[in-house]
Amino acid sequence: MFSTDIFAEMVEQKLPSLTESKTPATLFAPIAYTLSGGGKRLRPVLLLAAAKAFGLEPEKAIDQALGIEVFHNFTLLHDDVMDNADVRRGRPAVHRRWNASVAILSGDAMLTMATQLMAKAPESLLPAVMELFNTTAMEVYAGQQLDMDFEDRGDVTVEEYIEMIRLKTSVLLACACRMGALLAGASEESQKAMYRYGELLGLAFQLKDDLLDTYGDPALFGKEIGGDIINEKKTWLWINAMEREPQRMRQVLDKKLTDYLKIREITEIYDSLSLADESRRLIERYTEEAVDALAGTDIPAAAREYFTSLARKAADRAN
Repeated sequence: MFSTDIFAEMVEQKLPSLTESKTPATLFAPIAYTLSGGGKRLRPVLLLAAAKAFGLEPEKAIDQALGIEVFHNFTLLHDDVMDNADVRRGRPAVHRRWNASVAILSGDAMLTMATQLMAKAPESLLPAVMELFNTTAMEVYAGQQLDMDFEDRGDVTVEEYIEMIRLKTSVLLACACRMGALLAGASEESQKAMYRYGELLGLAFQLKDDLLDTYGDPALFGKEIGGDIINEKKTWLWINAMEREPQRMRQVLDKKLTDYLKIREITEIYDSLSLADESRRLIERYTEEAVDALAGTDIPAAAREYFTSLARKAADRAN
């Protein structure tokens, strides 16, 4: 049976064991805090589901599923330090609850922990598993650097933005999908198709995150709306508005408004350009392309139905 709840519960049950009774507590308590913060567990779920789709019992891929979740949370922990963010998933960020030095060191430990978990793959698959994981990690770092580079640039294009989110977000979902297929002994063609599915799903997922940051319900989204606008983050919405209405955008920014008014006036520009609707259409396009990529695999109908439903639910989510 393909069940997101079952796959996620497998991960939830195992995560505490990674930090229980580990010393020093000053190193492992922030890791436990980070891993207990919830989240969708989308990446390990994708890995376990892909493994099952190609005939491997999900339990035999649990170490790599945990590894990809630990790695993902490591990137979030360090991102919060770099972004000087106060809150993560409705709780104080690690560097706020402890301090930046603790956050950096615990993040370093999480990266090593993720690598150790990945390395528990069968010996015959170990080189391919580690090559996929390490290549993906380097791409994620490149994506984060591009995101930081964009902060100082006023000429970021939509194409550059899509490539940045492909690296920062999509490739880890793609890695999860391909990793599950790889561990299950899937053909190269099927592995590539699963990677493409995850890559396109990731683009849709990040674009939806950007949309929710401006148009979501704070109670459902888990954080205050408008943070991207306040920080003048180069999102798909922002870049398109700057390209199409540079004078109006500059007039708003030159006013030195309060956060509330800045969000309201920038959102009004987005609305006048119908950018939310255009973004939704792009999200739908990437979602359907992800579903189409599944045709390149030989997974059974039940698995294809599961991955199709997962993609569409991710695109339609409210948080």
